Amino acid sequence: MILLTPELRERLLANGRRRGLDHVPVVKFFNPLGVGTWLATELDEDGDTLFGLADLGDPELGSFSLAEMQSLELPLGMGIERDILFVGEYPLSVYAQAARTAGRLVIDERSLRAAAAALQRGG
Repeated sequence: MILLTPELRERLLANGRRRGLDHVPVVKFFNPLGVGTWLATELDEDGDTLFGLADLGDPELGSFSLAEMQSLELPLGMGIERDILFVGEYPLSVYAQAARTAGRLVIDERSLRAAAAALQRGG
């Protein structure tokens, strides 16, 4: 699977040029056979370094490599995949807050609404 379409790449690059903002995630990647979910908001000009929320058992904000995800060979000839149905609806801070609360990356509407409300209250 192609992890980034030209449109997604351009959106991520555009966000990467405007660092420091609380961007809405552009793309979600996942390991179809186990642990590993990533929400990416930005792509550096190097075309490889993504920034976002990664959950490999403990969700955290940070950078990760597109090339490493593309090169990962999973059993059964599979690899990391892109969730083609994912549409980011909240800023990354909301997904991070929801992940801290749940102990894992979540994208369900109820958890995200609660996280957004908690951030508005200052918590």
